[in-house]
Amino acid sequence: MTGSKLPTYDELPIDSKYPPHTAWGLWGEDDNYGTLNLLTEEIVAKAAKCVRRGAVFPLNWKLESPQPALFGRSSIDHSYKALVDGDMAFDDVYNNFNTQSSTQWDGLRHVCHISSGLFYNGVKPSEVARGNPESSGRLAIHHMARRGIAGRAVLLDYARWAEKNRPNFNPFERDEITVEELDQVAAAQGVTFEQGDILLLRTGWMAAYEKYGDRIHDFIKDLEQPSCAGVKACQDTYRWFWNHHFAAVASDCFPFEAFPPKDWSDSCRK
Repeated sequence: MTGSKLPTYDELPIDSKYPPHTAWGLWGEDDNYGTLNLLTEEIVAKAAKCVRRGAVFPLNWKLESPQPALFGRSSIDHSYKALVDGDMAFDDVYNNFNTQSSTQWDGLRHVCHISSGLFYNGVKPSEVARGNPESSGRLAIHHMARRGIAGRAVLLDYARWAEKNRPNFNPFERDEITVEELDQVAAAQGVTFEQGDILLLRTGWMAAYEKYGDRIHDFIKDLEQPSCAGVKACQDTYRWFWNHHFAAVASDCFPFEAFPPKDWSDSCRK
């Protein structure tokens, strides 16, 4: 489906057999990419023309981070293995690597649509269960990895905006960022959005986590059930994100939405 024909949030779903406000079936029932379909060749080529200086900004966090780990996960163990005598060659060895730590990209079968118990496009949990020979990797993250993700990224630096406009903002507290605030940040930065943009939201969580180091326990009291600032889970938020037709969103905090959710069935992961 081309961008000019995309329905608005209030026009979703395209078929009454799907849950309210879902985009299921929009790119076909066999689709594995979701809104990444908006990264067309034309959109990617247009994004390439935005490059002026050629400066490079890595978006990945250190593989060992966060340290200490969150949610009771094991910390990664990094060691070196000598390949030959005389310390002439080595392999890096990583044990206890958890794919939900460090920088990550959630696939379409990470969390289901909670109210219906189904995944994107109505895929049943049994269809993606481990050991199911008929799953064919349905909705698995490797589809996105093999396709690649390239486009125009737009940064909203909420943390910098908050320094002036919300001086008491704390990324370690459950603070709901509204779409009205996102519009204010965009206006302050002179940012405009285009269909197929990849929205990057900086809350300051990652920088604060690294800043406090071993003192992080003084600021996050419960590392197994941490609270975190993020976007507000509500219809206005869902409508804002969909109607801008972003190809993807990402953030420097682990949940993207204010965490923990007040109601999992009406969270951004619903």
